[in-house]
Amino acid sequence: MELRTLRYFVAVAEELHFGRAAARLHMSQPPLSRAVKRLETEVGAVLFDRSSAGVALTPVGAVLLDEARALLDRADRVRVRVAAAAGAATLTVGVLGGSADPGASRLADAYHRLHPHVEVRVREAGLTDPTCGLRAGLVDVALTRGPFDETGLTVRVLRADPVGALLRADDPLARHGSLKPADLAGRRWFLFPEGTDAIWQSYWNGGEPREGPVVRAVQECRQAVLWNGTVGMTLLNHEPGAGLTVVPLIDMEPSRVVVAWNEGDRNPLIRSFVRSAIAAYHDD
Repeated sequence: MELRTLRYFVAVAEELHFGRAAARLHMSQPPLSRAVKRLETEVGAVLFDRSSAGVALTPVGAVLLDEARALLDRADRVRVRVAAAAGAATLTVGVLGGSADPGASRLADAYHRLHPHVEVRVREAGLTDPTCGLRAGLVDVALTRGPFDETGLTVRVLRADPVGALLRADDPLARHGSLKPADLAGRRWFLFPEGTDAIWQSYWNGGEPREGPVVRAVQECRQAVLWNGTVGMTLLNHEPGAGLTVVPLIDMEPSRVVVAWNEGDRNPLIRSFVRSAIAAYHDD
């Protein structure tokens, strides 16, 4: 069995859809279907039940999926160890500044145990770049938050966090048990600089055009509220600081922690990072 064919099989098994798997692999569907058929011939068993209702793994396919994942993980570790021996094993990770996420701490521990000889370089980005330098080629992978323009990127959601309105503690709205974005209409919000990803800016503005001071970092958001009575959105579980409070916002999509990388990048260190991230955040 070729590793490439096993990767094709795993993609179909995880997507349970040949079209989505082909898109994920950046190939057309016919050669993917032929590769899976050849694999079934090679193992001497049907791997997928195909019907008008969709695609499902057979019992043989389920066994092969476990074995294929283990084999591909092992192959990736071999590549990483060889790169480390050659002194070339480095991974640059982009993160949003001002975040203190226990999931990220678990990920760092797990990744270090898995790849103790890999040098992980961390680049902290401000709120003006949700891809944390990924589009600019400054990082290999980003541990960040959505939503943002995903063109040319592959994105996996790790966790969803509820959001709230960040207010001064003496703001009349601070006494409410919950708020809707409409309750904040007419108030000045903190904004990101011109040129910031439009999808990202719209989300943190509650989906509406706003006016207010321009900020670039989490601490600047808090200071804008504290000094000027500005309002804005923040994570519900973040400690806002003295003089500030967070009121739950209903009718708002949660903020999603994501891992993102450039489409088609086959760096085994990135693939291992993504698998470790999914496992680390699974505990949340």
